[in-house]
Amino acid sequence: MTGSTHTDGRVERGNQTRRLVLGRTMNIASVEGLEGLSLGRIATELKLSKSGVFALFGSKEELQLATVRAAIAVFADRVVQPAGELPPSADQVWALCRRWLDYSCDRVFAGGCFFYTVTAEFDARSGPVHDAVARTRADWVAYVERTIEDARLTGGFDADLDVPQLAFEIIAMMEAANAESVLHDDNSVYEKAARGILNRLRAAATDPAGLPERT
Repeated sequence: MTGSTHTDGRVERGNQTRRLVLGRTMNIASVEGLEGLSLGRIATELKLSKSGVFALFGSKEELQLATVRAAIAVFADRVVQPAGELPPSADQVWALCRRWLDYSCDRVFAGGCFFYTVTAEFDARSGPVHDAVARTRADWVAYVERTIEDARLTGGFDADLDVPQLAFEIIAMMEAANAESVLHDDNSVYEKAARGILNRLRAAATDPAGLPERT
């Protein structure tokens, strides 16, 4: 029992350290990109032993990949899960967009949208980190398209709606708001994006009155 308790305590300390490290690396990467991460830097900033951080992650690349995975979990919790609890509808699509805009505006990550930053950083590269970032981006686009398609199939949007086109447009507006806000420290752009997205959704909805007229 004593040995088991000792092992459990060591595992929990390791998990706590891992959460501490990833909380820091997500914020660094959202501002400086994933290349801004290093085991030595994190150990120094968090006053941890470099050997201890190395034991948890093994390499810079694994630290980068773990950071991407951690950011996915945060994003799912703040954006995807709450909107996913609503029934398929145009209003659910709007809720997903509103959640995304709030996630960026509230600076859940210090540099705005984590994925916007790291996608720009790794889009022309190759390797496991690029592949993880690209896969995450593809999964997000597919999720937005699926949410719109589910709403279309349940009568929320016109039957002949071009789903990929609508998804592309609303994602573009959200990301433009993120970029402008971070660059100019101006959160008013989120309301501009929200109005643009609502106008686009209302134009495609079978019952525009079911969506808010204003943000």
